[in-house]
Amino acid sequence: MKIKFFLMSLISILLSACHGSVKYATFDDYPVYEGSDLELTYSAQSSKFRVWAPTASAVKLLLYDNGIDGGAYENLDMKSDENGTWLLEVEKDLKGKFYTFQVKIKEVWLDETPGMWVKATGVNGKRAAIIDFAETNPEGWENDVRPPLKNFTDIILYEVHVRDFSISPSSGIKNKGKFLAFTEHGTKNSAGETTGIDHLKELGITHVHLLPSFDYASIDETRLNENKYNWGYDPVNFNVPEGGYSTNPYDPGTRVKEFKQMVQSLHRSKIRVIMDVVYNHTAASKNSHLNLLVPNYFYRLNTDSTWSNASGCGNETASERAMMRKFMIESVVYWATEYHIDGFRFDLMGIHDIQTMNAIRAALDKIDPTIFMYGEGWTAASSPLAEDKRAVKKNAKQLDNIAVFSDDIRDALKGSWMKAEIPGFVSGIDSLEESVKFGVVGATQHAEVDYSKLIYSKAPYVNNPTQIINYVSCHDDMSLVDKLNEAKPLDATDDELIRFNKLAQTVVFTSQGVPFMYAGEELYRNKKGIHNTYQSPDSINKIDWNFKTSNKDIYDYYKGLISLRNGHPAFRIPTQEMVQQHLKFLPLLVPNVVGYILTDHVNGEEWKDVLVLYNGNRKAVKVNIPAGEWNVVCHDGQINLSGLASGNDTIFTIAPSSASIMYQK
Repeated sequence: MKIKFFLMSLISILLSACHGSVKYATFDDYPVYEGSDLELTYSAQSSKFRVWAPTASAVKLLLYDNGIDGGAYENLDMKSDENGTWLLEVEKDLKGKFYTFQVKIKEVWLDETPGMWVKATGVNGKRAAIIDFAETNPEGWENDVRPPLKNFTDIILYEVHVRDFSISPSSGIKNKGKFLAFTEHGTKNSAGETTGIDHLKELGITHVHLLPSFDYASIDETRLNENKYNWGYDPVNFNVPEGGYSTNPYDPGTRVKEFKQMVQSLHRSKIRVIMDVVYNHTAASKNSHLNLLVPNYFYRLNTDSTWSNASGCGNETASERAMMRKFMIESVVYWATEYHIDGFRFDLMGIHDIQTMNAIRAALDKIDPTIFMYGEGWTAASSPLAEDKRAVKKNAKQLDNIAVFSDDIRDALKGSWMKAEIPGFVSGIDSLEESVKFGVVGATQHAEVDYSKLIYSKAPYVNNPTQIINYVSCHDDMSLVDKLNEAKPLDATDDELIRFNKLAQTVVFTSQGVPFMYAGEELYRNKKGIHNTYQSPDSINKIDWNFKTSNKDIYDYYKGLISLRNGHPAFRIPTQEMVQQHLKFLPLLVPNVVGYILTDHVNGEEWKDVLVLYNGNRKAVKVNIPAGEWNVVCHDGQINLSGLASGNDTIFTIAPSSASIMYQK
């Protein structure tokens, strides 16, 4: 049977070849190219082009003088080479030129494409650019190093859109909406308060998470004066920085150099850089740069041959296929090496298969095991990929040191993301204590959590707190301010909303795991109640830096929370076993109140025992606490690590809608 099948397959390939293209029985039969030279290998002496197009009957290379206008000055035939690749070497210096590939399937020439491994392009990413990457390195780039990091639980993530960060007139930043905004020091708001990168350093966050900053479709780089906005979750060229964030999108090297300058500047401020990557789909389907090379191979199809759509964006990529997996691994490694990126957040990571995600982790570990990986452990819709193979939240224990977002703690604290009017724990809703406790232990196994009472999950799903991202807001859905306002009790005051806000973030920053915050929340940022602002104008999305002055108390509280976490490793426990041994919940028996103790100098903590109390009630409550001399550092919406009060009373009053934190020496 094996010989018969081989002969039939060989006959099928030969017959297909006679008609001008190669046809394979399944995608698994496509040859795999193992080399590392796909796309372009440039030197001053020659440029070698290699493209993977195993089903093509012919492939052409077109050379251009510029990145957008005019026809090709040369049209060259590529030669079929090993494992489905096509090869051509041009023995002259092509620096400054542009190119595309064109693939012929049977008798049809597809549209031109710069390829999918492309690393530099002209304006709008239509044509690939030939540049010398050594010339894009800013001064001192060879000495750029990642800021030190011991454990992933030491991370504090700050999610920001490049444009939001600086576009407001109140930012005091010159390069508004650009990568270079992150290189400007000494910027101030209207009242003289620190803004920009100096603000980030002052706040104490460890990692900036940049919303998609690769080349995406929705911004026309030739019409940037229109100030069109988009989050960037519509990928075009995965390995090319977005030109709209550069000062000159027409010059292929400018966006590369300015991206590097941004990373270098953040590193010098002791801040690491996370890149939001969107390998799960492409902006176009049939005419994407992937599909114009090898039709249908890089995507999942339904049984009726229609495009599957787990992304909700018209298509989904097939990470389980050998060459898509190779592309994802090499792309991430490229950003980590060429641009010194320190971590990756995977959009709709549940669309990708577990094997691919673990292969990416292994590849990054060879570069630097402190490079962080995390993602959304869900899909936007159903997928042909079997659920047991998906990198979804419920399978997180099979992921190698890759973290997932906790929607459990998010919605337990602030209320349902699906129904804006439904409040959560911090707004006074009872029966969410176990979900809060689940967040406190970092979604791990703990004997004192009743998993049957959680709002979503019914079991722990990570191996260690290093694998969980705790948060209450992000770019998606309402900002925390807007959500709490929408879901507030009818008689809630503005002061109470601030209390709800502070309490929500206190739980996030004092829970085990990795805390994540949305940029501007520390300034009490709002987005005027709009849920989905992916293409809303700057007036909705911008960070108004004058809020730092008008909401100074809130900013100081957030800064205090971050200082508390950075200074006290008890809140940054890296292992499940250590959490089980040293985190003990108090049997308070008061509705909507959670309390726990971190014991015995856990994780090298200078304080012997740390007591944390969360009161989700809109009234003060009295609770019994262990005997001893307690030093209070957080109470009633105020933080002072030098101490607010001390006492040895075993009955303690927690202020309404707030947290209290204290320690024993």
